[in-house]
Amino acid sequence: MKSHRRRKLTIIIFLFVGSLATVLISIFALQNYINHFYLPDEIVSGEVPLERKIRAGGFVKPGSVVHESAGLGVQFDITDLNDATFRVHYEGILPSLFREGQGAIVAGRLNKNGIFAASHVFAKHDENYVPPELKGMVEHDDP
Repeated sequence: MKSHRRRKLTIIIFLFVGSLATVLISIFALQNYINHFYLPDEIVSGEVPLERKIRAGGFVKPGSVVHESAGLGVQFDITDLNDATFRVHYEGILPSLFREGQGAIVAGRLNKNGIFAASHVFAKHDENYVPPELKGMVEHDDP
């Protein structure tokens, strides 16, 4: 093999190995920052990893919102149409559009007791909005 062909082959192999290493390092590094979305039935059935940052969504169960007497703590239940329900604990100010019976998405960690410790609570922004992940759970009467 001639020296210029060997040099080209070496450069191509080096670029391929470098690109592969970059992709693998990126995937490994991003694993800790990916938030997976789960529905209430997946959380209740135990398909959710414990103590890992995730997102979950459903509807705030009517009559389940309980504000703690001291501080900003609040507990409420998230449910779906299949009656799968899980408890959420949140420390902070709830969004102004947060209501019982309305859609909500929570971000946080599920502990070993089955309580979702939310770091963020997101409420829907108007009466027609449904998160894409929850679209199959609601039937709308579109005009």
